[in-house]
Order: sequence, then structure tokens, then C-alpha cells
Amino acid sequence: MTADGQFRDPPPPRRTWLDRALGRVGGLALLVTLAGGGLVLVALALVFVGLLLPVVLGAGLIAFVSFWWRLRRLRRAGGAGPVRFVVIRR
Repeated sequence: MTADGQFRDPPPPRRTWLDRALGRVGGLALLVTLAGGGLVLVALALVFVGLLLPVVLGAGLIAFVSFWWRLRRLRRAGGAGPVRFVVIRR
């Protein structure tokens, strides 16, 4: 405390060459860690897409075959095939 009643912060400790070097190395290590974490997230997303893609393709194939089979049976039974909508204006 000074004579007029104000508080003063103590002077910051002197930074040596080791402090500066460790600060740079720490910053570089943080940057490498963030880049590695980003790459891990991208790889994980690719793995999930790789696992889900066959499931989606299989489900799409099953849906296509189901619709194709129903349309084939409908045509054999004398149905009109796919329904077409016609708009008539008066």
C-alpha cells in the first residue's frame, strides 16, 4: 500500500529465455493438439459414414425392389401402373 492509500501490484517477475522458450513450445504443442483432435474428429466421422453407407444402400435397395415388385404384380393383374395426375383447367 502506498502512502496515499492505494494498492500497488507487485512487479511481474522477470522473464528469462527459458520462460520464452517454454511459452513458444507450449503454444506449438497446443496447436498440434488441436490439429490432431480435429483430424481424429474427421476420421471418426468418416468411420461412421463408412458404417452407415451400406445400411442406407441396403435399405434403399430393399425399398426399390419392394416398389418394383408391387408395380409388377399390379400390372399383371391389369392395373393401370403408376397413378398419373391430370389437371384439367376450365
